[in-house]
Amino acid sequence: MALPKYNSGVAERLMRYAQIDTQSDPASDAQPSTEKQKDLSRLLVKELHALGIADAQLDDHGYVYATIPASEGVDAPTVCLCAHVDTSPDSSGKDVKPILHKNYQGQDLALPDDSSIVITTENHPYLKERIGDDIITASGKTLLGADDKAGVAVIMDTAAYLMQNPDFRRCKIRILFTPDEEIGRGVAAVDMERLGADFGYTLDGGERGHLEGETFSADAVKITFNGISAHPGYAKDKLVSAIKAAAHFVDALPHDRWSPETTEGYEGFVHPTGISGTIEQATVSFIIRDFETDKLLAHEAKLQEILAESLKAFPGCTADFEVQEQYRNMQTILDAHPHVMAFAEEAYRKAGLEPVRMNVRGGTDGSRLSFMGLPCPNIFTGEMGIHSRQEYVSVQDMEKAVEVCANLVQIVAA
Repeated sequence: MALPKYNSGVAERLMRYAQIDTQSDPASDAQPSTEKQKDLSRLLVKELHALGIADAQLDDHGYVYATIPASEGVDAPTVCLCAHVDTSPDSSGKDVKPILHKNYQGQDLALPDDSSIVITTENHPYLKERIGDDIITASGKTLLGADDKAGVAVIMDTAAYLMQNPDFRRCKIRILFTPDEEIGRGVAAVDMERLGADFGYTLDGGERGHLEGETFSADAVKITFNGISAHPGYAKDKLVSAIKAAAHFVDALPHDRWSPETTEGYEGFVHPTGISGTIEQATVSFIIRDFETDKLLAHEAKLQEILAESLKAFPGCTADFEVQEQYRNMQTILDAHPHVMAFAEEAYRKAGLEPVRMNVRGGTDGSRLSFMGLPCPNIFTGEMGIHSRQEYVSVQDMEKAVEVCANLVQIVAA
């Protein structure tokens, strides 16, 4: 059933938030990685204050914390609603021009600023399920930023609804907006004691009805090749090129398996994400992903075998192999707290949706939060075609996510 007295503002919010450049930077060691992420966060604090949420605050690390108090007489767990403000480094998020396509009827969406960018039902079959919806896209030169500004808009619209309808029974809610999720550092500096929630939900998902309680487990690997430099005019039997060794190694990786472009479902992968260097030293960066955490070690061992074999072609070249843990499959934690998923499923059904449990071929802030003591599955927002100029989102999907969130805090309060 629809929420009583709900006046949707999600489309306007998303289109306004999307115009603020919040791209994160994996090469930066700062926290947050880019100061411009705070431009949106400061706006959110201002809007939360305008809703009457007086304690909304942006901290030095780029996190927004805010509280919606429980209804009078409610003694129930505190729920966190979380979304991230940053957009992916994979595509430009500067000067985004959102476009609202009302009453979509299945046509190709040719984006005006780049005629080569066309969003079709052939490449995006989910659009066939959204006939009659209002669809938001960018203009062709940038991503839209619905990942995760759709989640931000959903939480803000939920907050507006709850504050404008004080008789709507709810538990205490802690709102958390994070930076740097796209570069794997979204909750690195979250103050869990300050957050003070019992469990939470990220709003960072795709298709309507999907409920995600499994993510990849993830490591990062950096391999540094150490060559031997010499003057190129006198380099015979002396020079050992770290660049060539690195290139040889990358080319030795399987071409038909073990990669993002050749895997799906529950298959893991090993993915080179960057290569740089000089004759004397070159670096190749990888992300390692699998739903079974133990398999990360197997993937890394296999990568080391390929590396050792490749180095045989370059006598004198050595390599350093560094592994960094990124996040782990949150299913381990959620299985120990089944009520968290059960609350969400009840909220979906109350909104007229049959929940579809899905796995995430990636990670969310909820992955890390779950292992930091806050069990935290992921709720849909309708964001599709993410990290690309073909990104789009259904306004009605976002509105349905607002309904789910409101249902959820009411169910927890019961």
